[in-house]
Amino acid sequence: MSGNSSLSACSHINLVAVNTTLAYLFFMMSPVALLLNVTAAWVSLELQSSSAFIVYFKNLIAADLLVTLTATLMAANLLPDASLYVRMFACRYSDVVLYSSLYTSICLMGMISLDRFFKIVRPRGTAFGQSVLFSTVSSTFIWVTIFFGTGLPTMILTDRHPTDHTEDLCMSMKGPAGQFLHKTVVSMMESVFWLVTTLIVFCYICITLKVLQSFRKSGSSNTQGKKRTTLRVFLILTVYFVCFMPLHLTRVPYILDNITHDDCVHVLLNVLHRSALWISITNVCLDPLLYVFLCREFREKLVEKIHRICFCFLGNESD
Repeated sequence: MSGNSSLSACSHINLVAVNTTLAYLFFMMSPVALLLNVTAAWVSLELQSSSAFIVYFKNLIAADLLVTLTATLMAANLLPDASLYVRMFACRYSDVVLYSSLYTSICLMGMISLDRFFKIVRPRGTAFGQSVLFSTVSSTFIWVTIFFGTGLPTMILTDRHPTDHTEDLCMSMKGPAGQFLHKTVVSMMESVFWLVTTLIVFCYICITLKVLQSFRKSGSSNTQGKKRTTLRVFLILTVYFVCFMPLHLTRVPYILDNITHDDCVHVLLNVLHRSALWISITNVCLDPLLYVFLCREFREKLVEKIHRICFCFLGNESD
C-alpha cells in the first residue's frame, strides 16, 4: 500500500523528461565551456611555470578541459534514444574520466587555496609549500592517485555486457568486485571532498584574520587597492561552494540509497543528484573567469593575444 502511494506521489516526475532537459543543458553549456577552456589552455602554453600557483593553474586547466570534453558524452548518454554502445562507453570510460577529472579539479582548488594561504599569511617567508618542486610533486600525486588509483581500476572492472538496460545499466556492467570498488571509490571521493573543504575553510579563515590584522595596522593610501587584490582570492571560495557543495550534499544519500526504483525518495534523489552534477560541471565555465582575476600573468598574456589577433584582423581588412 505504501509503495503504491509513494509511486503515485511521484507519478508527476518524468525521469525521461528530466534526463532530456539535463542533456540539452549540457549540450548548451559545452560550446561555451570548450571555447573558454581551449582559450585558457592556449594562453597557458606560453606561461612559464615560475611559481606554485602557475603549476596548479596549468593542471587545473587540463582537468577542466577533460571535464568539458567528457561532459558532451555524458549528455549523449542521458538522451532517451541513446544507443546501447554509447551508454556502455559512457559507463566504462567517459563518465569515469569525467568524475576523475572533476575530483582532480577539487583537489587542485584546495592546493591553490593553500598557496594563497602561504602567500598572504606568510608573504615574507620561504615555505616549501610555495616552491615549484612541491607544487609539481603535489599535482603529479593528485593525478596519479585519482586516475590510476580509482579511475583505471573502475574501467577494468566495468567489463560485463549489461543485463539491465534501465537506470542501473552501469551497475549491471560491474561484477561483485566492481560494485564493491564503486561504493569504495564513492566513499573515498566524498571523504576527499570534505577534507579539501576543511583545508579551504581553514586557509580562508587564516587569510581573513590576516587581512583584518593588516587593515588595522595599515594606514597607507593604497589600503583599498590591497583590499581589492586580496578579496579577489575569495572568488575561489564562492565558486567552490556554489558548484560543488550541492553535489556532495546529495551524493551520499543517493549512492547509498537502497530503496526500490519505484520509491518516491529514490526518484527525488535521482533528480536532485543529476541536477547537482550539472551545477558542479558548470564550474568549467567559471574557472577560466577566475584565471583572469587571480593570475596577472594569464591576464597580461590574454590581453596580448587579443591585441595580436585584432591587429592581424585589422591589418588584413586594410589590405
